[in-house]
Amino acid sequence: MPDTLTWTVPFGVGGGTDVWARFMSHWVGESLENHPAIVINNVPGGGSITGANLFYSRARSNGAEMIVTSASTQYPAMLKDPRVRFDYSRWTPIIAAPTGGVVYAQSSMGDDPKKVLEHLRQHETKFGAQTPTGLELPILLAFDMLGLQVDPVFGMRSRGEGRLAFERGEAGIDFQTTSAYFSSVTPLVKSGQAVPLFSLGVMNDDNVIVRDPAFPDLPTFSELYLAQPGTSRDDMAYQVYHKFFASGYALQKLLLVPKDIDASMLETYRDAAKKLAKDPEFLEAARQRIGPYDPVTGDVAARQLEAAMQMSQERRQWIVDWLKQKHDIRVVTQ
Repeated sequence: MPDTLTWTVPFGVGGGTDVWARFMSHWVGESLENHPAIVINNVPGGGSITGANLFYSRARSNGAEMIVTSASTQYPAMLKDPRVRFDYSRWTPIIAAPTGGVVYAQSSMGDDPKKVLEHLRQHETKFGAQTPTGLELPILLAFDMLGLQVDPVFGMRSRGEGRLAFERGEAGIDFQTTSAYFSSVTPLVKSGQAVPLFSLGVMNDDNVIVRDPAFPDLPTFSELYLAQPGTSRDDMAYQVYHKFFASGYALQKLLLVPKDIDASMLETYRDAAKKLAKDPEFLEAARQRIGPYDPVTGDVAARQLEAAMQMSQERRQWIVDWLKQKHDIRVVTQ
């Protein structure tokens, strides 16, 4: 077992993925028998593509090198962005961190979620967004699939900036992941400014989206969509949504190693991850950071990653066409 592990983080220092990696490095190091030192190597650029490409081309299979990725890395690979030179099928997950999130609206539209949703089907409102091909892609799909008249304003530098636009009344609807929702949106709900509409839910071991334990009283987007007449899980739009939800939220943060590392070393890493997933001290610390979500490890993580990243040409073309039609965004694919 190497005495030092190097984790490539294809993002800058201080971002969400970097914070997660530094948090996890302590716990992973402690869970391994030889307590290796873990060095974080930040390689930002290209929305994480630069660092991921570099890792893919240079990482050795000696077990000493790992990469931490997020939705911003998964989505370009799924869309076959021509800048992508890495292949997730050549990497194996050690541990994954899911997250959830909530869509909420201005209470001036009504104090009941059903009334607010009906209002949004009849009246256009703004949504402060970052990019149509980033973490907000499933959210934009959800708005359209529910028939909501949402006009995204792209260019926000963060989801926090989008929330501030909501607080100033410049946006009528917003979305935040669980940790940000608890810290920054719950006060808005309590003060009567915001009304939660639905959560994204979480993925169970059978790859089915179910209610989020952090928001057990909120319906999921899936529930709302499938309650509409004539809809089903077999709909192309729902299948595409499910793919991007799985890779962007059910597996939002991933720690991976090259697939061809020694089998016994891979088993050692996976055993350490499984041990962590049952460690009450780790789970409590993780819940303070990302909400009440159990980490995904071992074969379950591998199965979910494989299922999420396998994007048929038909589905890929559907989302490319949808982005052009709905948002006038031209996505170039390989």
